[in-house]
Amino acid sequence: MIKSPYEIELIRESCRIVAEVLRMLEQVIQPGMKTRELDRLAEEFIRAQGAEPAFKGYGFNKQNKFPASICTSVDEQVVHGIPGYYSLSEGEIISIDVGVKKNGYFGDGAWTYRVGRISDEKMRLMQITEESLYKGIEQAKMDNRVRDISEAIQSYVECHGYSVVRELVGHGVGRQLHEKPNIPNFTEKSPTQKLLPGMTIAIEP
Repeated sequence: MIKSPYEIELIRESCRIVAEVLRMLEQVIQPGMKTRELDRLAEEFIRAQGAEPAFKGYGFNKQNKFPASICTSVDEQVVHGIPGYYSLSEGEIISIDVGVKKNGYFGDGAWTYRVGRISDEKMRLMQITEESLYKGIEQAKMDNRVRDISEAIQSYVECHGYSVVRELVGHGVGRQLHEKPNIPNFTEKSPTQKLLPGMTIAIEP
């Protein structure tokens, strides 16, 4: 759970690649593009950096392995959408989750993108979600607890008329893609785990 400065640098390198993949995809997303093409571009980019896609083949048993390098979730899909022959349409939003493994350490991140022009309602959803992320990050400091992050996100989202997803949570990240502690976006059952120097976490509202 606690990482050394050296380990944190390795995690930062994997996260740098994640961020570069997400920026690259932002430049190519357009109506008519198939999600499998986004997956291909992402995998090529990751491997060109000397890293590997963390999601491809990820799973708890042989019958339940994730088949792609990224997750592509369109509109009402929350997360873990599988890229395929679906063609993006004007006015949709697409969330893309990217995981990278390099030098034995993982990075994990997601952005939500507009496909062409989108409605004011979708724009507001994206805005509030992004703002809630920064509210959570503000609470990720020494001597606070995981619950402080959860409360900041939940209260901000709900005061703007939205709700948080309870089925999926943020998490620690490092030598494993998913490590402790869990970082829920809600206070019910949120861990009272204290935040300590050297923790590396993925906050995912």
